[in-house]
Amino acid sequence: MRIGIDVGGTNTDAVLMDGHQVMGAVKSATQPDVSAGIKATLESLREQSPFAPSDIRAVMIGTTHFINALIEARQLAPTAVLRLGLPATSSLPPLVDWPERLVQAISGRAYLAHGGHEFDGRHIAEMDEGELRRHAQDMAEHGIRSLAISSVFSPINSEFELRAAEIVAEEVGADLAISMSHEIGRVGLLERENATIINAALRELALGIVGGLADTLAGLGIESPLYLSQNDGTLMDMEFARRYPVATFASGPTNSMRGAAILSGLKDCAVVDVGGTTSDVGVLTNGFPREATTEVTVAGVRTNFRMPDVLSIGIGGGSLVRGNEAGVTVGPDSVGYRLTQEALVFGGSTVTATDIAVASGRADIGDRLLVAHLDKSMIEAALARIGTDVADAVERMRTSADSLPVVAVGGGSILLPDRLEGCGDVHRPEHYSVANAIGAAIAQVGGMVDRIYSIAPGQREAICDEARQEAQDRAVAAGADPATVSIADFDEVPIPYLPGNATRIRCKAVGDLWMER
Repeated sequence: MRIGIDVGGTNTDAVLMDGHQVMGAVKSATQPDVSAGIKATLESLREQSPFAPSDIRAVMIGTTHFINALIEARQLAPTAVLRLGLPATSSLPPLVDWPERLVQAISGRAYLAHGGHEFDGRHIAEMDEGELRRHAQDMAEHGIRSLAISSVFSPINSEFELRAAEIVAEEVGADLAISMSHEIGRVGLLERENATIINAALRELALGIVGGLADTLAGLGIESPLYLSQNDGTLMDMEFARRYPVATFASGPTNSMRGAAILSGLKDCAVVDVGGTTSDVGVLTNGFPREATTEVTVAGVRTNFRMPDVLSIGIGGGSLVRGNEAGVTVGPDSVGYRLTQEALVFGGSTVTATDIAVASGRADIGDRLLVAHLDKSMIEAALARIGTDVADAVERMRTSADSLPVVAVGGGSILLPDRLEGCGDVHRPEHYSVANAIGAAIAQVGGMVDRIYSIAPGQREAICDEARQEAQDRAVAAGADPATVSIADFDEVPIPYLPGNATRIRCKAVGDLWMER
């Protein structure tokens, strides 16, 4: 059996699963201390569906720890960024597009050095080791504890980043946490560099959080392996999570979409996950979330690491409902995890979408008598507004005129009508309210290749096969059972503005955890 946990802004959900069968599920309010909240949720799960700790073979967690820390600009380590690219790139130095509050939160320092590559592997300039050692000494003098290293076109050739990491470690010491951009982002210097800086700033926090989650499980007698959910719907082990906390940022929406695929049996569909604060709309392609193809802005910073293509709108169970001369509005502001204190049905004074759901008969929680006074026309108008806004979001996510089935998950999906205008019927599968935790529990292990290749005549098939094999090898190295690994996504895009028949190849392989055979 496995346990899947998803920590959201409003609720923490947990499921106990035997294969793809749900043995038990609980939902509780997210606590300010997320680790304590996970412990309380697991205790509730064990009370509802008793299990022996030795029966649990793995625990999978999707957590908001790290993205919340970035958004709130707290618990970020003093971080430097070293870019290898001189004499090029100096007109746009590192951190140039960062919000000032985040630069201050990480005590950000930027260093430029010679090096970097052209897209075909030629050197922009040779590395100057003396220059790097002088930069490293300055980092040590200013108390830098984490470093992001970026080099021009490092996803094609990582030699300069690897050597720079060795040199800096020799000067500053092995305790310096080093993140390298070729391991984190895609082609696109500033966006890849930004993602690496974010990762570096979170490395110290990751050590404490991952260790705290492991201690929480150990305190409950659960000694099985712990995995964290990644943005692309696959898993990472504890050591990987300590090194790459940035990979957890979109695990919530991703888990919901993967859970929707399992629960509905649909591999190609739109998924609407209605939570307590927001509704996330995404698209499943072959059972996995469609990935964003452009840069993604996180806390005001442009990045290009792997993220699902998700449109979030401010509609959820905790959304504030207001009526005025112009009509009824729902959201985007929300009471969040304070729903049980502030909503009318729980004795509060704020009209929320949950109150509308109870007053309309779609939900039976709290005290129905406390919303009996709500005007029927306002209730109908609020529900209509929710349906219209969600239908518009689904329409915006479509990339073709073909019909796209809609699957609704999340506890707040009771707010949606049975049919969305222009989208058709809404599928609401069994256990829809905990689809996020189910998605975490059934997640697989993946390997990804995203690189620009110079393809000589007659070499296309060989290079494509090479990319597929590398993706499969990476999945196995990450813990996948070799017998279950398959290619989940493959895409090749010619880049006409680069010489040498340049082609960007993206290949993703997935497989079951080795332990599951």
